[in-house]
Amino acid sequence: MAAFEKILLKNMDMPDYSGSLKDYERAGGYRAIQNALGKTKPGDLIDIVKRSGLRGRGGAGFPTGVKWGFIPQDHPGPKYLCCNADESEPGTFKDRQLIERDPHQILEGIILACYAIGARTSYIYIRGEFALGAEILEKALDEAYKVGYLGTNILGAGFDLDVYVHRGAGAYICGEETALLESLEGKRGKPRTKPPFPAIAGLYGKPTVINNVETLANIPHIVNRGPEWFMSIGSPPKSPGTRVFSLSGHIARPGNYEVPMGITIREMLEDFGGGMSDGKQLKAIIPGGASASFLTSEHLDVKLDFEGIASAGSMLGSGAITFMNEGTCMVWAAERLLEFFHHESCGKCTPCREGSMWLLQILHRMEAGHGKHEDLDLLLKLCGNIAGQTVCAFGDAEIAPIVSTLQHFRHEYEAHIRDGCCPYRTEQAELVSTGSSQRH
Repeated sequence: MAAFEKILLKNMDMPDYSGSLKDYERAGGYRAIQNALGKTKPGDLIDIVKRSGLRGRGGAGFPTGVKWGFIPQDHPGPKYLCCNADESEPGTFKDRQLIERDPHQILEGIILACYAIGARTSYIYIRGEFALGAEILEKALDEAYKVGYLGTNILGAGFDLDVYVHRGAGAYICGEETALLESLEGKRGKPRTKPPFPAIAGLYGKPTVINNVETLANIPHIVNRGPEWFMSIGSPPKSPGTRVFSLSGHIARPGNYEVPMGITIREMLEDFGGGMSDGKQLKAIIPGGASASFLTSEHLDVKLDFEGIASAGSMLGSGAITFMNEGTCMVWAAERLLEFFHHESCGKCTPCREGSMWLLQILHRMEAGHGKHEDLDLLLKLCGNIAGQTVCAFGDAEIAPIVSTLQHFRHEYEAHIRDGCCPYRTEQAELVSTGSSQRH
């Protein structure tokens, strides 16, 4: 593909870049707050982000500037900004790299966002397993406080801000914004019924914005270079900018790759992922984390932007792309993903809590060679009773692997029932064994 400029991962390509305050300033860091605080009106800053077209990078893809605009500017009490660093979606590891390798980029985005919405307190809610990331963020906060980028009267602009790192307990559901708020308040992480929405009654019942790590990391660059510059990148007007995609699965070069929105899945696989490994053919693709519906090799020329993936019947989600080769059993893949979702269900909604267990029992039976023909209709009926019936989107997420594999690979389910066994059992045993040995 044509040459392009990295935005979020650019600093990491610099020799000896450590992510320290000194290195970040050397790369032009904190220039955005110097130019914006006290010199740009908060409402104008919100307008800049709106005009950039930046959409949330955490999964939902909601326009960031529009979300900021929902905060009532005349609210007399406190407002909050929460940085969602609870990167729990299987296959996703982009935020972790941004946190560990360039933490000040995120902090500068937080400062700008807080200035725009009028927040004086911000929390970085980080996944509990990210012990190194939490330590690095704490160190970056100390550096920022010492030089006056955080605290009282920042840069003499009359703006005060305190930022805190809050470690979660490793619950997948806390990646959902209202469950995150519940956890921050010291309660069990369960999603809230909406309305009211967080912009009106969020953390401690006060107006709150929740933004993803990658989303906030884009803000300094938009402020420095302008919304028109950002809108000229990627796939405007609805999918501008770059995106950091996490590639994994049966490919030659797994890892994080920042590319302009709108490149095709084929380009991503061949130009960045190095193609399929072991000489096997591509069979299935999960384009946006475990919550996204499966696609097939027929979708290789689909564009990696919000509209392209949606038109193909899936979602861009967290930007985690998993490639599976021809030796992967789709029934087994759906079963493994449902095991995860069943384990991570918060239990608040009956369709999700009970339905995931029933679905998993059927898949276990089918994978063991005891499936029945009526199981296929039963699976779809159960999925239909879960879809749209839960407080958050978790219910829709847990059925996506089943519904999409039945749509594209129904013949594999039928083969399990007809033959009384999994035709890929040997390959799957080797895959599990290899993964276990790598972990240990």
